[in-house]
Amino acid sequence: MIVLSAQNIAKSFGVNAVLKDISFTLQQGDRIGLVGVNGCGKSTLMRIIAGLDSPDAGEISMVRGTRIGYLAQQDMVAGGASVWAELESVYEPVFEMEKRLRMLESDMEHAHEDAAQFNRLSSEYDKLMRRFEDADGYAWKSMVSGVLNGLGFKPAQYDQPVDSLSGGEKTRLCLARLLLQKPDLLLLDEPTNHLDMETLSWLENYLAAYRGSVLVISHDRYFLDHVCTGMVEILMGTSEQYSGNYTRYIAQREERFETRIRAYELQQKEIERQQAIIARYRMFNREKSIRAAESREKALERMEKLEKPVDERAIHFQFEARRRTGEDVLFVNEVSKSFGDKHLFSNFSLHVRAGDRIALIGPNGVGKSTLIKLITGDVPADHGDIRFGANVDLGYYDQHMSSLNPAKTVLDEVWDRFPRMEQSDVRGALGMFLFTGDDVFQPIKTLSGGEKGRVALTALMLRKDNLLLLDEPTNHLDMDSREVLENALSGFGGTIITVSHDRYFINRIADRVIEMRADGVTEYMGNYDDYLEKKNRPVEIEVSAGKTKTEIEKEKRREKMNKQALRQLKARAQEAEKAVGAKEAEIAALEEAMSDPDLYLDSKKAADVQKAYQQAQSDLARLYEEWEQAEAALQEEA
Repeated sequence: MIVLSAQNIAKSFGVNAVLKDISFTLQQGDRIGLVGVNGCGKSTLMRIIAGLDSPDAGEISMVRGTRIGYLAQQDMVAGGASVWAELESVYEPVFEMEKRLRMLESDMEHAHEDAAQFNRLSSEYDKLMRRFEDADGYAWKSMVSGVLNGLGFKPAQYDQPVDSLSGGEKTRLCLARLLLQKPDLLLLDEPTNHLDMETLSWLENYLAAYRGSVLVISHDRYFLDHVCTGMVEILMGTSEQYSGNYTRYIAQREERFETRIRAYELQQKEIERQQAIIARYRMFNREKSIRAAESREKALERMEKLEKPVDERAIHFQFEARRRTGEDVLFVNEVSKSFGDKHLFSNFSLHVRAGDRIALIGPNGVGKSTLIKLITGDVPADHGDIRFGANVDLGYYDQHMSSLNPAKTVLDEVWDRFPRMEQSDVRGALGMFLFTGDDVFQPIKTLSGGEKGRVALTALMLRKDNLLLLDEPTNHLDMDSREVLENALSGFGGTIITVSHDRYFINRIADRVIEMRADGVTEYMGNYDDYLEKKNRPVEIEVSAGKTKTEIEKEKRREKMNKQALRQLKARAQEAEKAVGAKEAEIAALEEAMSDPDLYLDSKKAADVQKAYQQAQSDLARLYEEWEQAEAALQEEA
């Protein structure tokens, strides 16, 4: 059954047309994710559906009697009550039903002698009791405490005045109230803001089991992956609907894009063919051929021209390391850190090997970013020491972008770091991150958070470091930019240590997860899903298939080493292939020089070129052999 239908919705603000033609349907039980770049009109569309704004054109249709619950990004709760009382008020209709039930019970006690009245009261009582039970009349207290606990409120906060809550806590309380109301259609605008990983997991499970329908806006791709049964993308004012979760949507979008590109290219070829035929007919300059040309021209004019599809993921870059590290990259030995009375961690140790991809996770304030700054040397350790291995080049991405000079332009910020580069090369690198034309002359202080992030990533890419420390690298980036960043890091041959709350990012990048908590540190092999599976495993099995726990741990270490070896082999094969290509280009240039007769007018110069050519041929044979060996080793490992 269709719960919601949006047909040809349009909305403008002044001359700015935000929504041009939005159409989609929401079935009973569907959980739809609404996605698109910032400013594309997602929140505007949700406000229209909630009835808070009116569309300029189009129509929103819903099943009669549909109860809507809307959570806005800046929603607030009324003050003056306690946290518990705020949620208790949701059940006022239940309390009224309970009062009526008690009254009916009393009336029935005095109506035994009047059978007709007793039957009427009994019938009303039975109907009301079913409504009371369906409305959680007996379970409302456990429902309230369950939702409060799930959204991160401790029992000590139940009596806390709402006015004393932080902005994030008020948003979570508003979400709690909305979930307890159980509307037929939930409209959630960025519900994952202000939620930690544990609370996010609870909300995902709650929504996945929700009986109503859900329309949600979120930048949390892991959340969309685990909650949504469909996606609607807003692109340039129009919409497209996809089945499946976020990962399936990305695959379908790529398929649709390739199909459109092929259709566009085929149509362009057909247009060119028809134009060539028309030109030939006109060249004959006969009445019959001219009529044929005119007929084809009219057919071309009637043809519905396809617009060339634009690749939404416009950023294209990759990380490279200018040299390889030794096997041991970093040793963190028994490090402790406090700031005054605030103690972060004690005796923290970490051994990082070449090719490791480590994600540091944990609640805010536990010291993740501080650990990164200890490694960079920006903050001194209270105890312990940090040592780097051989040939380590350290690259650091700061989530606050504090190294950027607000007074500089985009171009100067990057060029000043790489003064030996040509301006055209610096602008080319910035162009990869969508800074084109006069964009490069914008002052840093005028940029948005996402734009500053792209400047910092440009500089980091150009450094070609082999150890990347990334502190919340996906913050401020839109979804498409995050996908491209992950693809670039996936092909990186060096070592990565990242702090991130982005579970989708951790899933794609990490092979070790280190959970930092106030009571200690635990390491898990694998990505985020592996971490969850192992963390939620009730008991560590001592013996499995006849193997001891020690043997199992050894196997895990061997498996990890195999993965690291495979990444190193891939990097080696890629480097060998690039070296072969560069040497072949050098040989081609030398051959071109040797084909010039003027070269032989200078016998010494001619001899030098021939000597360089012979050396290049020898080098090429050696590089081919190295490449073949690397590919053969890669095949064996794979």
